[in-house]
Amino acid sequence: MRAPTRVSDETFELTDAAIERDPEYIADITVLWAKRFKSTVRDFMARQGNSYGDVEQDELEERIDRVRDLRDFRFQVIELGSGADEEEVAEIFVRTNSKVVSLNQADFILTLMSVHWEEGRRQIESFCRNAVDPSAKGPSPKNPFLNPTPDQMLRAGVGLAFRRGRLQHVYSILRGKDLDTGDVSEERRTAQFKKLRTAQDEVVDLTNWHEFLKCLSQAGFRQSRMITSESAVIYTYALWLIGKRDFGVNRRLLRATISRWFFMAHTSGRYTSSPETQIESDLSRLSALSLGDATGFCETLDGIVRSTFTGDYWEISLPNRLDTSSARSPVLFAYWAALNVVDAEVLFARLKVRELLDPVSGAPRGIERHHLFPKAHLASRGITSNPKVNAIANMAFVDWAENDEIRAKSPLEYWPVMTAGMPSQAVKRQAEWHALPVGWEQLEYDVFLDRRRSLMAQVIRQGFETLWGAGAEPRSSSLTEIVNLGESQVVEFKATARVNLHTGQVDRKIEHVVVKTVCGFLNGEGGTLFIGIADNGGAVGLDKDLATLRGRGGRDGYELFLRQCLDNGLSSPTAAVVGIAFEEMEGREICVVKVAASGKPVFAKSPGDAIAAEFWVRVGNATKQLHGDDMLTYQAERWS
Repeated sequence: MRAPTRVSDETFELTDAAIERDPEYIADITVLWAKRFKSTVRDFMARQGNSYGDVEQDELEERIDRVRDLRDFRFQVIELGSGADEEEVAEIFVRTNSKVVSLNQADFILTLMSVHWEEGRRQIESFCRNAVDPSAKGPSPKNPFLNPTPDQMLRAGVGLAFRRGRLQHVYSILRGKDLDTGDVSEERRTAQFKKLRTAQDEVVDLTNWHEFLKCLSQAGFRQSRMITSESAVIYTYALWLIGKRDFGVNRRLLRATISRWFFMAHTSGRYTSSPETQIESDLSRLSALSLGDATGFCETLDGIVRSTFTGDYWEISLPNRLDTSSARSPVLFAYWAALNVVDAEVLFARLKVRELLDPVSGAPRGIERHHLFPKAHLASRGITSNPKVNAIANMAFVDWAENDEIRAKSPLEYWPVMTAGMPSQAVKRQAEWHALPVGWEQLEYDVFLDRRRSLMAQVIRQGFETLWGAGAEPRSSSLTEIVNLGESQVVEFKATARVNLHTGQVDRKIEHVVVKTVCGFLNGEGGTLFIGIADNGGAVGLDKDLATLRGRGGRDGYELFLRQCLDNGLSSPTAAVVGIAFEEMEGREICVVKVAASGKPVFAKSPGDAIAAEFWVRVGNATKQLHGDDMLTYQAERWS
């Protein structure tokens, strides 16, 4: 604090040394000078003989004025009576800050912990500090994937303790509130904090933490650069803890199951949009199982993985998602992870990709993503658009020495030279790993990009299927298995596509529901719409819809109706991205509409409106319409 006698009405100085010693000094003497001589700040500076430029003088004058304005600032004060207890103080803090400061639910819960369990809050804060402490020695939470925050570790803890993803519910639970009756009791609050205390001990246990992180390494992820969704890491950790503590899954099986889950969740963006809603849905599926049912735990997670990674996903959705130049795309890092899993070599070298992606390798130019069709070569052919030149499908891992040798040569020039000294089997193996089509160097650029995207998707699939291990080959889920898992980000049930079951009449609004569901899948990760299945998973069949087709019945007529409905209601043709098939369940015919992810935004038309203006996205187990900035942001992040 400044000494009160530093500036007097009689003497003061304005020198660089004085200002550097105490930045507030200038404010005091300037206000004093203006008071004594009724002068401006700028006049005062001139009288002192300082040679500040106009910009510097403007900035100093503004800063001094802001300091002087503090004398007139009106602070709002809330006075609490002496009878207020700790919980009332915490509640006032939460309510006040929720109106003034942008705080999230985790902040409110951490505040509640400060009142009722200060040790617990310090515990997770210490864990997070140690994870980023460069001087930490010995066992610590440090890792190559993320720097955890108290907010994130709290989410893992409440997921384990209460099987909850929405922190709004957790805040109420920890206050001792009965979510059914609304009653609040101290006994209930004490019991809930006891649950959280037990769970948090598991969360911050270093053995658990590092054992879980081995799952990410097994899935092919090597460093934080490859993580685009920290939520996927934290929520997967919660699932790992639940599998270990509540279901008793043995370490080896748990690691294999969770590595597959993380690969799927991160690649598909499962926890990107409305992550709390999605993890709450995932946790509720596990709540239906009996504690200790290790087999049920693993089969439930693997079932969701299979229902997400369908044949259409690998063959259509994934190649479409690879049609981007984003350097932070989760599908790009899925490709990198797959190269690590299959132990691929860098192009034109014997070095392993996994070795050069190791975060502790320390080589500043150890590895580079090289343009297979170099920029200068493409420019000579009139291709200069950055998104096209820097497309994911035009990039490959090349050791920097080889990259320097290639420079701006065309593939026709450098490919035979670079592979001349390599055994033919090595060239073939590297071409497969790096998804190079046969004769790729001779292809037109657009044809090359299209073919390589499909081959990259196959490499990702190969890497992922390796995670199933010997004797546990992946298989397709049956219709019954998928339905039993319920609706999800990639599964939706509709009883009919034409008939309103309440009126028994054809209803165009019902048709629009089908259109917007397909639109949501197209703009999301793809998915499957089952028509003829009620919301509860029971089969109702297609009889009511078929009866309205008037001579165009049967499977062919129903498929024709659906095609016309979708093509008339969507901004893009669906022939290449929507497949329609029929299966039987419980003796009733079901229509299975398989939708691939679209390579561009798709819009739906409102009923009776010829303009396709609705933008729908699949979020969790619901289809959500995005507007304005939310829509533009989503489109930019997904397709730019």
